[in-house]
Amino acid sequence: MEIVILRTPADVARTAADAIEQQVLSGPSVLGLATGSTPLGTYRELIQRHRNGGLSFAGAQAFLLDEYVGLPGTHPQSYHSVIRREFVDSVDFPAGTVHGLDGVAEDLDAEAARYEAAIAASGGVDIQILGIGSDGHVGFNEPMSSLASRTRIKTLTQQTRQDNARFFTDHAAVPDHVLTQGLGTILEARHLLLLAMGEAKAGAVAAAVEGPVAALCPASALQLHPHVTVLVDEAAASMLAHRAYYQDTFGRKPAWQGL
Repeated sequence: MEIVILRTPADVARTAADAIEQQVLSGPSVLGLATGSTPLGTYRELIQRHRNGGLSFAGAQAFLLDEYVGLPGTHPQSYHSVIRREFVDSVDFPAGTVHGLDGVAEDLDAEAARYEAAIAASGGVDIQILGIGSDGHVGFNEPMSSLASRTRIKTLTQQTRQDNARFFTDHAAVPDHVLTQGLGTILEARHLLLLAMGEAKAGAVAAAVEGPVAALCPASALQLHPHVTVLVDEAAASMLAHRAYYQDTFGRKPAWQGL
């Protein structure tokens, strides 16, 4: 796990976009896309590079992390709609190559199994963008989720529903359930890119990076992965006990290593 402490959220966004651009330029790629506020700066940076620098996603496909149960893909707050609005419709993914879960499927267990099979059939995710919740969740794997979990239905905690209420008319409008990739599913991606900005995420970042691997902090499972890059701004890094070590080692890292 590599911890990269950057000065501002804009620096986090640019560095994350660098890693994704490098992956896309390497050849046909499978990207794992997250929604929410955390990756928006990265998506804006990638859109700018597409428009001004010719970065193309024509050889890529993508899979979303999760979806609300009960929201059709046409709902403005479904993650199908959000990712199209915030990223996909502004670049050049070929039609039908950005895949999501069906939140209104009649058989949610079968839908989860279908999605797992689709990811496997694609050859697996090359680089997965992740955010982290204030309680340490990734995707919608809430505290006490199995570290080996697969794509499945989850009940959201009241804290997560409250955190997401800003996207809806009120707290009551936030769905109670989601379909989400499991921690075991996420850990099969070849490169995990965890982004966190702001003081509100500092405790979760410290627990995920420096705490024990435990279901109480689902993001701590990322410690088990061989290639994780954690990009944080100064505020999100404020509770890290070993921040000086992370800054020193990253500052002396050979340039050819990249992220």
